[in-house]
Amino acid sequence: MRTQYCGLVDQRYLDQTVTLMGWVHRRRDHGGVIFIDLRDREGLVQVVCDPDRADTFATAEKVRMEFVVS
Repeated sequence: MRTQYCGLVDQRYLDQTVTLMGWVHRRRDHGGVIFIDLRDREGLVQVVCDPDRADTFATAEKVRMEFVVS
């Protein structure tokens, strides 16, 4: 199901769709944009949730620390 581990995502994956799985390490809402730090056994990756993608943003608003997400 996962295409890559969080800690291994780098520039090679620009403009590609990847599937990540892990625990929500931190969630920050900066007035319209939500940042989620997702962690797994390989490290962390920051996910940026844009309010222009309503479905994704609505889900990101409900996510809390230590939730397991894909």
